[in-house]
Amino acid sequence: MRSMFKRLFAVAASVGIFCMMSACAAEKRPDKALKIGVTIYRKDDAFINSLCTDLQNIAKDKVKGENKIQLNIVDGQSSQTAQDDQVDRFLSRGYSVLCVNLVDRTAAATIIGKAKRANMPVVFFNREPVEEDLRMWEKAYYVGADAAQSGTIQGEIIRNAYKKNPKSIDRNGDGKIQYVMLEGEEGHQDALLRTEYSIRYLVKSGLKVQKLADNTANWQRAQAAEKMSQLIRQYGERTEAVFCNNDEMALGAIDAIRESKIKNRPAVVGVDGTQAGCDAIRKGEMLGTAYNDAESQAKAIFELSYDLAHGQKIDPSKLKDQHYIYIPYQMITAENVNKYDG
Repeated sequence: MRSMFKRLFAVAASVGIFCMMSACAAEKRPDKALKIGVTIYRKDDAFINSLCTDLQNIAKDKVKGENKIQLNIVDGQSSQTAQDDQVDRFLSRGYSVLCVNLVDRTAAATIIGKAKRANMPVVFFNREPVEEDLRMWEKAYYVGADAAQSGTIQGEIIRNAYKKNPKSIDRNGDGKIQYVMLEGEEGHQDALLRTEYSIRYLVKSGLKVQKLADNTANWQRAQAAEKMSQLIRQYGERTEAVFCNNDEMALGAIDAIRESKIKNRPAVVGVDGTQAGCDAIRKGEMLGTAYNDAESQAKAIFELSYDLAHGQKIDPSKLKDQHYIYIPYQMITAENVNKYDG
């Protein structure tokens, strides 16, 4: 992982883009440089990692034939206090625009207040602020995806498999789908919506479900593996489906299932469509996932930031409710996984 970041840094620096995945201070650049400050909640999140790589590549392409673009990406290390300090540094050093992947979505109001006083546009991404906070200022925006849609897609993946072959899901033939849920983070909006809408879709489709357990694994593979191992010891082969709020946790669940050597493996579904997640689908270890289009989100973040930094009026047709840009999720299963490279 460290070597990958070093390679990305070397490429970025060669085209006049300064990118650093740490909390250290930004280098000073000429005033004519477009300066985009990006703070992320944690750098080792697989999806955020992918989005930042795409953002770097988009900036690299944009810089050709134009003035320098200073893209500074810093790691909040899961600390809102650290992220607040990073925001303060971007504001004090006259960046053109601020992009924030919140550690704590309830902190948005404070950040927006600071950005408004500095007249610095702010683009939130991936972790959606409370709507009332985002509407505090006309130059505050959010780029992301509709988490409810990803949950619905998870439910649809299970429903489609059941419809095709009921025994592939309802292995004990009791007419119910026994499931466990691995949630991303307590109180996180995406986790709440993915959890709710995955099961809601199954129920609306006429299927009966029975929740055996739910647990929180904080989006992380290792934690999910540990939690899933505990669930396997508790429920054995009763579990028929495992809903995971992201692919990393789905992969952790698969690790635990593989290690347990149970014969009747439950169907596992995730969200994000990471490379590792797609590989698991190809191997038949994951039933499917909801593709969270990191590249399209990165493009929307950069284009919105670029226009805001140059004082351009944002085309209302590109926005939902004046402040939002949502990129649709897409379903990935064994039938179409080769169209995606993660």
